[in-house]
Amino acid sequence: MSSLQKSLETILDQMVELQEKKVLKVACDVHPNLTPEDIRNPQDFPDLYLDPVFNYEDGILTGYLSARTAFRNEVKKISDAESE
Repeated sequence: MSSLQKSLETILDQMVELQEKKVLKVACDVHPNLTPEDIRNPQDFPDLYLDPVFNYEDGILTGYLSARTAFRNEVKKISDAESE
């Protein structure tokens, strides 16, 4: 993996980590004492699931997770192609 790829992966990891913290904070504003595991299943908490701020921040997190997955898949494809 090149240094650019490592830097991009680090940035994506940091974005995900910060957004996970933000989503948990927003969730705890609605429901104190929620855990990171709880917010992976927001449908279990109807008032959380219906909160527009939570849904917005959770949507951003989903986008970051998708981007990171796509990036990792692309790096793997390039790596596999180079090793052939």
